Amino acid sequence: MQANLQWLDDPEVFRVNQLPAHSDHHYYHDTAEFKTGSRFIKSLNGAWRFNFAKTPAERPVDFYQPDFDATDFDTIQVPGHIELAGYGQIQYINTLYPWEGKIYRRPPYTLNQDQLTPGLFSDAADNTVGSYLKTFDLDDAFKGQRIIIQFQGVEEALYVWLNGHFIGYAEDSFTPSEFDLTPYIQDQGNVLAVRVYKRSTAAFIEDQDMFRFSGIFRDVNILAEPASHITDLDIRPVPNANLKSGELNITTKVTGEPATLALTVKDHDGRVLTSQTQTGSGSVTFDTMLFDQLHLWSPQTPYLYQLTIEVYDADHQLLEVVPYQFGFRTVELRDDKVIYVNNNRLVINGVNRHEWNAHTGRVISMADMRADIQTMLANNINADRTCHYPDQLPWYQLCDEAGIYLMAENNLESHGSWQKMGAIEPSYNVPGDNPHWLAAVIDRARSNYEWFKNHPSIIFWSLGNESYAGEDIAAMQAFYKEHDDSRLVHYEGVVHTPELKDRISDVESRMYEKPQNIVAYLEDNPTKPFLDCEYMHDMGNSLGGMQSYNDLIDKYPMYQGGFIWDFIDQALFVHDPITDQDVLRYGGDFDERHSDYEFSGDGLMFADRTPKPAMQEVKYYYGLHK
Repeated sequence: MQANLQWLDDPEVFRVNQLPAHSDHHYYHDTAEFKTGSRFIKSLNGAWRFNFAKTPAERPVDFYQPDFDATDFDTIQVPGHIELAGYGQIQYINTLYPWEGKIYRRPPYTLNQDQLTPGLFSDAADNTVGSYLKTFDLDDAFKGQRIIIQFQGVEEALYVWLNGHFIGYAEDSFTPSEFDLTPYIQDQGNVLAVRVYKRSTAAFIEDQDMFRFSGIFRDVNILAEPASHITDLDIRPVPNANLKSGELNITTKVTGEPATLALTVKDHDGRVLTSQTQTGSGSVTFDTMLFDQLHLWSPQTPYLYQLTIEVYDADHQLLEVVPYQFGFRTVELRDDKVIYVNNNRLVINGVNRHEWNAHTGRVISMADMRADIQTMLANNINADRTCHYPDQLPWYQLCDEAGIYLMAENNLESHGSWQKMGAIEPSYNVPGDNPHWLAAVIDRARSNYEWFKNHPSIIFWSLGNESYAGEDIAAMQAFYKEHDDSRLVHYEGVVHTPELKDRISDVESRMYEKPQNIVAYLEDNPTKPFLDCEYMHDMGNSLGGMQSYNDLIDKYPMYQGGFIWDFIDQALFVHDPITDQDVLRYGGDFDERHSDYEFSGDGLMFADRTPKPAMQEVKYYYGLHK
């Protein structure tokens, strides 16, 4: 198969040769590697050769050939944003598409035109292209193994070649993309070529309120898989009604040769609670394990059990060890129309959190993530909505450990397709009811679910943000309901299509609703509990009216709190030659037009993670309902 540039123009092509999404578990050769690092992972982060083209027509066409002369290529750091490396245009936008007012462009298969638009992005003047090259050798532990490459985040459309051979294509900027390199891998001198287009049809459903970047902005790793390998781990801890006992069901997917899987579960103090052995390949299910005395996971006591599975071959040689921490907890929407976690009414003291670093944009570090966790705990914030995309893989584990509730949101926002100049006008809304966009959004739901399904911190799946509503989003909810009965589903945009409310969202969710309107809803025999998925817009001298929302918690059990917009400013440090100091720049400060200007500064913290005065208000009121 050869790469096809026209895939950029077709919403029905969003993954080619991409491996299926799976759980986010790690694997090691033995337990000693838990501390030293797995021999089965090799980072390709660092310096890559790089070429920037302003349009697809100007790209170096054959750059992926092993004998290509790349002496005139630049060097770029991976992970990183192309725009922050000095190429292209930095642009901040809230609702509109980046090209509005400059290029006429409508989503394919809309406006009653059941057809594609040739060259929509593949021959576009505003579609910048990054061509990346990386040469690498295989470590000894990788030789003779199945070799996978994992891109944890690439914005927005990704083509991959190895040693001159086309490997695959992927969209969905914020979930990992994996490809099998085995047929073309060499022990030495491998030439990995990656082409990243800033825009494809995915741009219509990735219209989030944020700076618009492109490039390989999360980690890149190559992974070696032993002869028998656990590719997926599905952990189902279910407390009984008394919340004192429960059962554990575990299913794995094993690729390669049949293997013996030795499972052990330990408590937080390292005591062995149960063990079991199963043999097989493909889908391998363990017998149900019973627990007589449970410790429940909650924000107050985020108790985690330790699961370990050792994989042995036919000669009982250890091939790999898979560890995973999991927790028991319940999430219920009862007949009284109130959500309970572990038999306690749920109160969300939440924030919406973009991933952000003032120096590197959405390229964030473990230190950034740990700092955010500590800020949340210090200010009585107990919940995070991952606005408006899946976050980096470690974030979910950190929230498990800290006891932070998660609303795990899909990478979906099509704001510019239905809201124009402030008016609701969905004539070419996507995904809507459009069958040509259905597979793409279901795939995004599937990826979000598969990667993060084992995390107790996730109590809501969120179908996306500000994408209106229609049959395609109803189908996303049906996917989650079919696969997961341990969590609820959230989606705010169905407020625009009340005829779909019985099929979309377990909660009544609104943005920036006035307290008196919330009272009117709650006193009118409502069918669902109420949640503010965004409220208390923290721009400028804001958050002064928080008490009026907080009072609702005591008066109305069906009011379950909300998520403040938002956690941290989106602003970038720029060196000011006049003052010779690094200063923070917001939307519109990069000569970009159009822009939504200082609207990028809505956080409880400045972009350098300095808390604003409003954080004191949050700490006080959120502390009243811990």
